[in-house]
Amino acid sequence: MRYLTLLLSLVCMAATVDAANADRRVAFVVGNGAYKNVAQLPNPPIDAKAMAATLRNVGFEVIEGSNLTRDQMTEKLLDFGRKAQGTDVAVFYYAGHGIAVGGTNYLLPVDADIKTEMDVKLGAAINIDLTLDQTMGDAKVKLVFLDACRDNPFAAKIKSNSATRSVNVGSGLAEMKSGEGTLIAFATGPGQTALDGQEGNNSPFTRALIDNITKPGIEIQQAMTSVRAQVNEETHKGQLPWGHTNLIGAVYLNPAQGTQVANAAPTATAAPVASGGSEAELEFWRSVKESNKAEELNAYISAYPNGQFKSLALARLAAIKSGPSTTTRTLNAGVDPATFTDEASQVTEDQIGLDKGKRRDVQRRLTGLGFDTKLTGEFTDETRSVIKRWQAARGYPSTGYLNKLQHKAMLSEIVAAPATASGDGPKQARRATNTAPAQQSAPAPAPAPQRSGGGDAAGAAFVGGVVGGMVGGMFRR
Repeated sequence: MRYLTLLLSLVCMAATVDAANADRRVAFVVGNGAYKNVAQLPNPPIDAKAMAATLRNVGFEVIEGSNLTRDQMTEKLLDFGRKAQGTDVAVFYYAGHGIAVGGTNYLLPVDADIKTEMDVKLGAAINIDLTLDQTMGDAKVKLVFLDACRDNPFAAKIKSNSATRSVNVGSGLAEMKSGEGTLIAFATGPGQTALDGQEGNNSPFTRALIDNITKPGIEIQQAMTSVRAQVNEETHKGQLPWGHTNLIGAVYLNPAQGTQVANAAPTATAAPVASGGSEAELEFWRSVKESNKAEELNAYISAYPNGQFKSLALARLAAIKSGPSTTTRTLNAGVDPATFTDEASQVTEDQIGLDKGKRRDVQRRLTGLGFDTKLTGEFTDETRSVIKRWQAARGYPSTGYLNKLQHKAMLSEIVAAPATASGDGPKQARRATNTAPAQQSAPAPAPAPQRSGGGDAAGAAFVGGVVGGMVGGMFRR
């Protein structure tokens, strides 16, 4: 009977993998605002975080980044290009400074220091046309959203340093044409500039995208019509998004139940409707619930305006504005500044010398800090994903691997309050301490992530627990 149970479990896992691969969706989402050589933009990182959550909620794997240098952007783009090959839907979203030189558009990393046209063309900026062609070329549906039409901060400098003074440097982005199966949307018209929005909030264009593109049963081109209307009204006709499309079928990012797509090309793919209180929302909330940064809490509220934790987010925002309370953990106090910039890798993690017991201790601490993972002593893909969420919530480079500084910072964190105080649902109070090695105490089982769905979810959890217990018992014997 035990072997039969194991076989059934493996069959179910295989079926789940097949279902997940039925519709492949990948997105590149980056927001650059902390520019080093020109005026900073406060909102792009907030825009990117909210957009990433919106896309994850409808089934996208998201390659996400904020305030990236040229090298970091290149690394993210290479990862996106690999994962976007042959996908059903690929999304490219960028918020930040952009520049048009000689009719070609470029995106600006935060370390860009552009003085001449040659600086742009020789690699100080990211060529959009080339990037889209190389990363999304063979995706079936390609959706490009560019909230990068802010006023060109380098225009005057480039013109003044030009030998002929005739270099064509635009104030906004230049017009672009889309290839087959592609939709390109700009925050405003060619050569015009777009608003960044009020500090600590989303830009008008990104807010309209989040409000419309994943509405159940709304086709993407219909959604973009609503986006244009919303931005036009919000800016009192001061900004009108513009785009170009060559889609050859109806595309639904979030089809309503039973939606019939008439005359749709094979490129028009669909994802299950995301329900309220979804796993994606819960993970997003867990990543920001302890944050002392108002922009991260605002990103949650923007992504889930009717979310189940909205009242908690608003309460925490109010507490931040009133100043830190005696019960608020100052996570970054005493942390080496290099922890926020030094990227970790498999090499740096190997240097820590984590044996199985210490890896289990890391997993226990993550769970105790609200980032639930299984206490296996092995860093599986699931654990890597949880480490990434912990890193992102703390402001560390999010790679899924640890280095000595990050490991030290994790050991210094203490959770003294019961997890139920956050409103995630009933959980056992947990504490992560600095002096309790994994070998000295038996690991408490990590609580299963909560899902909406009532009886079906409870039944699935019960069956999963029974099957897991039987399989675990077989291996212990």
